[in-house]
Amino acid sequence: MGHWFYRNILEPGKLPMLLALASFVVTFLSTRMVTRLIRAGKGPFKNVTPGGMHIHHVVPGVLLTVVGGFGAVGSGRHGVGAAVCAVIFGMGAGLVLDEFALILHLDDVYWTEEGRKSVEVVVMATALALLVLGGSVPLGVDGLTPDERQNRAAVILTVVGNLLFALITLLKGKARMGLLGVLVPVVALVGAVRLARPESYWARRFYRRRPKARARARLRSVRHDRRWAGPRRAFQDLIGGAPDRVPPRDP
Repeated sequence: MGHWFYRNILEPGKLPMLLALASFVVTFLSTRMVTRLIRAGKGPFKNVTPGGMHIHHVVPGVLLTVVGGFGAVGSGRHGVGAAVCAVIFGMGAGLVLDEFALILHLDDVYWTEEGRKSVEVVVMATALALLVLGGSVPLGVDGLTPDERQNRAAVILTVVGNLLFALITLLKGKARMGLLGVLVPVVALVGAVRLARPESYWARRFYRRRPKARARARLRSVRHDRRWAGPRRAFQDLIGGAPDRVPPRDP
């Protein structure tokens, strides 16, 4: 185990990345635990409201991200300074992305349905970081052989081709597959060849005169959401807390 850690983490300079990812996940989970306790009125934790103004934790998160990010850029990939800055950056990123939905909507939607976007972004960021830590390089260039690396045309075609597949996947309304496809080419390929989601730009642009394709896209979207919406919401509630229930309006 020690040999594997040295060869795959320490020697290639991935220790700061590992520390940043660990502090990111720990900070996010700790923050969610504290906010859930505040929401339930339990424990010693309270909202920070100097002068009656609620200070969201995205504010210290931005400061930590800036300090850790600039420090990491100037520290390289080895040494104590790089490790410390990586931890600071991970903590800041965890605080910022925990309130990603608030930044997106410019409103306090933390405990609403819109607030689920924060959990989705944190899960996606963690998955991407794990892929990079495991050796994946954007656009799949790491999959090339040494001979192929010497052939610039092959490298360019690989990069451009995978970028095109990832872009098509995003245009088809499949954000998760598109982002993962940047690091895992086969994911981008699958997303590019499958039907687009009915509300996506691709469907509006290319399915306008194809009623059968529109119908198939809607049917596949309904089946997919029916199958995965429940488990996805349960997972989000488990790690992030369930949003507030909005009472039905009186008719």
